[in-house]
Amino acid sequence: MDYIQLFNAFWVGGSFCAIAQIIIDKTKLTPARIMVLYVICGVILSGLGIYQYIVDYAGAGATVPIIGFGHTLAQGAAKAVDNKGIWGALCGGATSAACGISAAIFLGFICAVIFKSKPKK
Repeated sequence: MDYIQLFNAFWVGGSFCAIAQIIIDKTKLTPARIMVLYVICGVILSGLGIYQYIVDYAGAGATVPIIGFGHTLAQGAAKAVDNKGIWGALCGGATSAACGISAAIFLGFICAVIFKSKPKK
């Protein structure tokens, strides 16, 4: 087991979360807007070729957080454009993230069946 890789994943992923928490505490941005901001940052950093270095360094600490979802979308769109031309940009991101999206929907459904939701008061 590579403990250095585990440490790098921990501190990089934790830093993403800490930055988001600071943004929540110091601004009036909602968590939903911060998530969108993180996805957009992942797309931009991936498009510039910077995010791949972060992924190589931190592994799951960079791919699991929501910013990694933006990276996955950008990589899928870029690969689909190479294969299918400009039309690949429309479906490439969703194709590359389909497994994660499907898992989130399925597991969300399972949790909804198992647990009884309560309205916020």
